[in-house]
Amino acid sequence: MNKNFAKIILIFSLVCLSNFGFCQSNEIKIKFIGNCGLFMTDGSTNLYLDFPYKSGAYNYMEYDSAEIDGIKSNAIFLFTHRHADHYSRKIIKKLKKEKNAKKYGSGNISQLKKLNAISGFSIEKIKTKHRFSFKHYSYIITWHGKRIFLSGDTESASTVANIREVDWAFVPSWIMLDANEKKLDI
Repeated sequence: MNKNFAKIILIFSLVCLSNFGFCQSNEIKIKFIGNCGLFMTDGSTNLYLDFPYKSGAYNYMEYDSAEIDGIKSNAIFLFTHRHADHYSRKIIKKLKKEKNAKKYGSGNISQLKKLNAISGFSIEKIKTKHRFSFKHYSYIITWHGKRIFLSGDTESASTVANIREVDWAFVPSWIMLDANEKKLDI
């Protein structure tokens, strides 16, 4: 009986270990890079938001050049708009070529549907106002059961306050100040 028990434990352990590397925890890790730039990953899908941008553009945040070197192959890049503090045409062009990156934003917003083919992942675009841009989008990303709102440089907290059933909201400080002034819940 002890031999059978030992065999069962050994087989169970081997099955668990062999599946360990293939399991996904559905955990989303998020790293702030600078300005509205974020890196989000679940270990298999790598999403960059409003990054890469021109480091230090308009005297806003700079980022370490190692951020560019650390960009994953086959990454997805999503941009709210094309201002230099959110977007670098030069860098993204290089990454598309070298790392097989996919870029989505105001120039090809209708192609976001392609991303909805990724299991457990979808992006909803919301046309929002930014006084210095004619084409600005905020996004709701649904990923592993979480709804994540990304405002970019939208102008008003009213836009954000109208979004419901969101688990996480990434908004700039002026949106929070505007929300507090107007007594809006985000």
